[in-house]
Amino acid sequence: MLKKMLSAAAVVCLIAGIACAEGKKNPVVIMETSLGNVKIELFESEAPLSVKNFLDYVKSGFYNGTVFHRVIPGFMAQGGGFTADRKQKPTGAPVKNEAANGLKNDRGTIAMARTSAPDSATAQFFINVVNNNMLNRPNPDGAGYTVFGKVIEGMDVVDKIVSVKTQNVNMVFQNLPETPVIIKSIKAGK
Repeated sequence: MLKKMLSAAAVVCLIAGIACAEGKKNPVVIMETSLGNVKIELFESEAPLSVKNFLDYVKSGFYNGTVFHRVIPGFMAQGGGFTADRKQKPTGAPVKNEAANGLKNDRGTIAMARTSAPDSATAQFFINVVNNNMLNRPNPDGAGYTVFGKVIEGMDVVDKIVSVKTQNVNMVFQNLPETPVIIKSIKAGK
């Protein structure tokens, strides 16, 4: 009898554990921009380091007042590192590249921006406006670019951002919006 009760209790615990695991939802953030809001789901299981890094910047208010400083129609919109007066914000340590996570740089996904060094991503990110297969691991340099989330509402806003009039200021600021596209805030959403 005791053996049957323990077996039943074990089954109940197992089912409860599975239900809790299935009930865990991915974090969601709302990015308020000068052109509208974008709701983004973050893929914590697939890109835990990148999501934690991004959320740490979100919680600190780092992104408030930054801009999309590089927008290219038919490619992507990049932001999260510079203020409207083109001053780069100081960042924390870079995160390890997680591009081997199986996620693809498809339209609507958000990925970590980095230098030519694979493990150099800090605060900057980009939103793909088309499927950018050339950014998926192993392209373009053997490492790829880490996808860590996806726009779930507001892709029309991203399309507006990527279609603003741009200018080339210098070697650093190519495809810079003439009128700054400001990230007013990024906050936890539902």
